[in-house]
Amino acid sequence: MTRLFRHLKPYGWLVAAVLVLVFFQTLSELYLPTLMSDIVDTGVVKGDTPYIWKIGLFMLLVALGGMACSIGASYFSAKAASGFGKTLRGKVFGHVSNFSLEEFDKIGTASLITRTTNDITQIQQVLIMMLRMMIMAPMMCIGGIIMAVSKDATLSLIFIVIMPVLAAAIFLIARKGIPLFKAIQKKIDKLNLVMREGLTGIRVIRSFNRIDHEKKRFDAANFDLTDTSIKVNKVMAFMMPIMMLVLNVSSVAIIWYGGLRIDAGHMQVGDLMAFLQYAMQIMFSLIMVSMMFVMIPRASASAVRINEVLEMVPVIKDTVTPTSTSGQKGYVEFQNVTFSYPGAEQPAIQDISFSAKPGEVTAIIGGTGSGKSTLISLIPRFYDVEEGKVLVDGVDVRDLPQEELRAKIGFVPQKAVLFTGTIQENIRYGKEDATDEEVWHAAEIAQASDFIAGMEQGYDSVIAQGGTNVSGGQKQRLSIARALVRGAEVYIFDDSFSALDFKTDAKLRAALKEETRESTVIIVAQRVSTVLDADRIIVMNESRIAGIGTHHELMETCDVYREIVYSQLSEEEIA
Repeated sequence: MTRLFRHLKPYGWLVAAVLVLVFFQTLSELYLPTLMSDIVDTGVVKGDTPYIWKIGLFMLLVALGGMACSIGASYFSAKAASGFGKTLRGKVFGHVSNFSLEEFDKIGTASLITRTTNDITQIQQVLIMMLRMMIMAPMMCIGGIIMAVSKDATLSLIFIVIMPVLAAAIFLIARKGIPLFKAIQKKIDKLNLVMREGLTGIRVIRSFNRIDHEKKRFDAANFDLTDTSIKVNKVMAFMMPIMMLVLNVSSVAIIWYGGLRIDAGHMQVGDLMAFLQYAMQIMFSLIMVSMMFVMIPRASASAVRINEVLEMVPVIKDTVTPTSTSGQKGYVEFQNVTFSYPGAEQPAIQDISFSAKPGEVTAIIGGTGSGKSTLISLIPRFYDVEEGKVLVDGVDVRDLPQEELRAKIGFVPQKAVLFTGTIQENIRYGKEDATDEEVWHAAEIAQASDFIAGMEQGYDSVIAQGGTNVSGGQKQRLSIARALVRGAEVYIFDDSFSALDFKTDAKLRAALKEETRESTVIIVAQRVSTVLDADRIIVMNESRIAGIGTHHELMETCDVYREIVYSQLSEEEIA
């Protein structure tokens, strides 16, 4: 956890202010019992009313000063902890943004959300407590012992019995609770995962009438978390009764032995009252420590999880000596490329070689699981190849800065993803400074302008979360418009026409042909009608290339392609 606190540096002055204020607050609390004993032993015994007023007013000033310090410490500690939480969340989010898909697959989206929210909140809460108590508790404990000894050294021997009992109780309870706190965070991950799947997959759940099944899954994860939380709270619940038992037993012992010492003339009544208050301060300081022991184990478990994210080095990172591209624009080439997903037994693609040039349309077709989407995900460097090279503009993508590489590419993913905001903002996501004319032109090429015009607010119409207020085909067309507005060198369409009807598909491809004359276009498709007019068709089968050529060439030379064509087109359409 201490490694995370280096992010507190920008708030160092706030931390210093808290520590100073807590220091003076503790001094005031330690000084008050002494003043009280002076009033009892001097003012009351001698009947000196002016002295009582004088010391009483001084006590009031000291108490007010302590109160002001306490309020200031609370304010500054909350401000420092909130700032620390904000900085840490920003660091985690920024670091996660640099992750490759491999890191996302390894940790999981649900766990990353929990770590960025719940785990950081745990640390933020314990930081507030630590800032207030890490000075106050030890200072009050040590100061209280010193002041108690100064009042009566013999009576102070009670602490030799009390403190080891309290320390042992805290140790045993914390030892039992720490593993449970670690388990709680993992179970929050599980609950997050189940809830996220239930919300994002609500259409599938309802269509298959599996609502009761999902409720059972959620209840199982929820009860598992609840049981662990109850178990840990039962363990921690022992702490306060033990503390109060020891506190009350020690108070009785102090008053009993103190009374005997007063009766013997070894101690004044005021000193006993002060001693009792110092004993209470010592006990409460240990209770503060015990409260920290309740929160620190959970925060420690959260800190480990956050450090795991921050210390995870992305597999894909820019080379130390990046290379800039030459005069070529839009050239894509695969040279004997082989790639396997982490932990996979077989390569996803093997020995892939082809090239795509500006002004050409390269189509990739094949059966499900043949490696089509994997192949194109290597161009923007979502993953790194195991063998061979992927070249863009004559340079290995591993030698190009990622920002420069992806600026050359207009990518339309297989699953159309839209963001909350207006249609205009979603299209501008591809090019932040795009003019209105560029946005309209991209929408027109993507065959989206008609349905946008039919919406009440046109380009200012709001897209709901996940694009739930537009159809699948409309989502795809907006995603295509978002890529086209970039004016990229290379356009990649990963099965991006699957939700379009044949008429819209044909019109869109015709418009694309005119728009992308100077760009390289790579299309992954399931429908033969989408790839018929491509300059080059790559047929994938079982992770390898089964054939490359035009439609007519492949009909003569590639059995796999012929099977796909015959399964989709009639004899008249083939002819």
